[in-house]
Amino acid sequence: MKVQEVMTAKPEYLQADATIREAAIRMMEHDRGFEPIGDDNKLVGVITDRDLALRGMADGKTPDDAVSSVMSGTLLYCFQDQDINDVLENMKQQAVQRLVVLNNEKDKEFVGIVAISDIADHCKDPALAQRIVDCCRVYH
Repeated sequence: MKVQEVMTAKPEYLQADATIREAAIRMMEHDRGFEPIGDDNKLVGVITDRDLALRGMADGKTPDDAVSSVMSGTLLYCFQDQDINDVLENMKQQAVQRLVVLNNEKDKEFVGIVAISDIADHCKDPALAQRIVDCCRVYH
């Protein structure tokens, strides 16, 4: 199974000057803990529910501060044609639940997001299901 078969295709960017409150509302509306951050339609970072809690609240940010003040600028990514097994191993090594998906190594165009939950939702292979369970153990 390839990433492109299970990923969330190119969700809209949250602008870098959006507020922390707007990010939290958007995550809640879309029932996901991850939002891509863009500037002039270019991916510049991501924000997770964990970023909101740790970099936002713990660092004394207010809900009206810019999302760019708490986002992760370092992007962990995979490619849309990568095998899910390789991606799960990468997620486990990086201790992350989601990755940015790029089209290919040459263009590196943002095409989506893949989460462990996306993979689990499409899993029909018992061996792959076990890898997902193992990967999730990183977070408990």
